[in-house]
Amino acid sequence: MKYPVIQISFSGGIDCRETLRKNLFYILNDNQERLDITCVEKEDPNQCFAELIKKASQRYHQKVVILIDEYDKPILDNIENIPEALLIRDGLRNFYTKIKDNDRYLRFAFLTGVSKFAKVSLFSGLNNLEDISLNPDYGNVCGYTQRDLEATFALYLEGVDMEQVKRWYNGYNFLGDSVYNLYDILLFIRNQRMFKNYWFETGTPKFLIELIKKNSYFIPRFNGLQVNESLINSFDLENLNLETILFQTGYLTIKRLIPLDMGFGYELVFPNKEVQMSFNDYILQSMTSVAENEPIRRDLLAFMKSGDVASMEPVIKRLFASIAYNTYTNNDIERYEGFYASVLYACFASIGVDIIAEDVSNKGRIDLTLKAGGRTFLFEFKVSDGEPLEQIRKMKYYEKYAGERYLIGIVFDPKARNVSRFEVERV
Repeated sequence: MKYPVIQISFSGGIDCRETLRKNLFYILNDNQERLDITCVEKEDPNQCFAELIKKASQRYHQKVVILIDEYDKPILDNIENIPEALLIRDGLRNFYTKIKDNDRYLRFAFLTGVSKFAKVSLFSGLNNLEDISLNPDYGNVCGYTQRDLEATFALYLEGVDMEQVKRWYNGYNFLGDSVYNLYDILLFIRNQRMFKNYWFETGTPKFLIELIKKNSYFIPRFNGLQVNESLINSFDLENLNLETILFQTGYLTIKRLIPLDMGFGYELVFPNKEVQMSFNDYILQSMTSVAENEPIRRDLLAFMKSGDVASMEPVIKRLFASIAYNTYTNNDIERYEGFYASVLYACFASIGVDIIAEDVSNKGRIDLTLKAGGRTFLFEFKVSDGEPLEQIRKMKYYEKYAGERYLIGIVFDPKARNVSRFEVERV
């Protein structure tokens, strides 16, 4: 059976409500030409859409299929200008309502996008939509499975370290199998199989980083974040929630379901090495001098791999000395241990080493644990005073790890906004 298809894609840039109106007419005119239909309505794109649906059904004596790609892109393109984004959202809501109004002419409608807006905000009245974003039956739709790579792409991946490919580009979970980022795999193959941050380089919205800085989020908290179902299921322009944005835009993914007294929640993590490294590097660049960033990270990694832990002290001091002064403006974040932990976490996570923040042992929590070069590094932080190394010894946090272990205690001076004491012990 064949059905007339109306195709709508918002891949082009839309910067205001008027541009949206013109773009909608351009899309509808293209569909009219393809379907050999002429609509009378020339002023209101919403009415033109309704007319197109009805006439397509009548002309082909079949119900109509509607395919909408990037249904939310006009809104997300304007996310840094909330008043304009709200106007565009309202314009799209009026447009999408015509799908419900013409239900009797429709066989099927399929909408795809990045974010999940609440039905009441964008699909008011369109109550016959079924959200399959986290339906396990469709969990593999948005990525390549391991079987896909081993079968379809086997010829293109001969001789490649597949475990490394998995660490870099696998890890997305939509309650199905763990899947690979489509964009990454295709560009990895096209670019002589070089490991790079292909997806992340497509762009990270500035407003996301500004939201993190404005609210002084504890950066290590992002990896292993526990949220309830409602938090990741609804995108609200008038009350932007960072956890929701990070999940729906692909910076975090589901690690596991968490049973709750009322329903269930999710544990969210960075999906893979690409996202962990790139996201934290982006945060680090927003706070520090970009010129200093790369040599600092390179030196830290070299000292960790060689076991020359004492040489890390001046490098870490350089890191905090490179933080832009306006990071401290109109706040007192330098007084809080979480700020220093966030900076170090972002730095080490951007290097790509194995990292655990607030690492749990049977005696308590270790501020930061790193693994590199076959060694384990356990960090404890204090602000102003205290004996961080003594705490590690007393609680014996290191006992959960075998092999070569280094205990590192750091005390920060809030006035100098830098390291005041750096102690190392090998066990």
